[in-house]
Amino acid sequence: MTKPTATLLIACPDRKGLVALLANFIASHNGNIIHADHHTDFTAGLFLSRLEWQLDDFDLTTEQIIPAFSEIAKDIQANWQLHFSHQIRRIAIFVSRQDHCLLDLIWRQQSQEIRCEIPLIISNHQNLKPLAAQYGIDFEYIPITKDNKAIQEAQQLEILNKYKIDLVVLAKYMQIVSQDFTIAFPNLINIHHSFLPAFVGANPYERAYERGVKIIGATAHYVTPDLDAGPIIEQDVVRVSHRDEVSDLVRKGKDLERVVLARAVRYHLQNRVLVYGNRTVVFA
Repeated sequence: MTKPTATLLIACPDRKGLVALLANFIASHNGNIIHADHHTDFTAGLFLSRLEWQLDDFDLTTEQIIPAFSEIAKDIQANWQLHFSHQIRRIAIFVSRQDHCLLDLIWRQQSQEIRCEIPLIISNHQNLKPLAAQYGIDFEYIPITKDNKAIQEAQQLEILNKYKIDLVVLAKYMQIVSQDFTIAFPNLINIHHSFLPAFVGANPYERAYERGVKIIGATAHYVTPDLDAGPIIEQDVVRVSHRDEVSDLVRKGKDLERVVLARAVRYHLQNRVLVYGNRTVVFA
């Protein structure tokens, strides 16, 4: 899509006429809707929608859209977000020692498969500093222990603010992010394998191999104070054969983590994810 667009994500109590109401707002200002997707969660009694329209002939400026729509949103008791295609998000990637998810995101960004800037990598180890230098990305080494965690996380938040970061991706960052951090910076996406909670802790692939698992999975989700229990964005699985060794499980798991994390980040950047409660609607 080369022409500038606006995307509205909205959740509100369900009632008749909502689709017509939203479409009429856009049409009345000479907007051309190019994508429209709607869902009703009958259990929650919520209407959820994503509308994207072209701004070429729209008779409101980007600054005027928010106040113009606010009255409608108030009337229908809506939670809503408005995004513009010309606004390129800035991502910080948190890593530890593993590089597979980090490299995958960098490659996809450089090939323009995911549309963003990656100006910053933060790590609690120095192993991947040469990789950051190779791609011209700033690297911040911030070691964390149980004794300095609060101080170091405060430093991380200062750096995120300095770099004007919009989204943090935990790309196999082997630290638990504190509740204070998630409150101060709620836009975090994490990736983990599906062995949780059955094989939590060290050496999950070895333990899964010993147990004879038949499926490996990966889950990408938003980070909340509840460990690995945030709203899920994307998941996938791959079969495990009786012929597979531990090294095959590790390879398959890494491949899956790359793909699932990339999809989740892309959906987020394309404004396709609508969170309500601890659930998501992904308009993919």
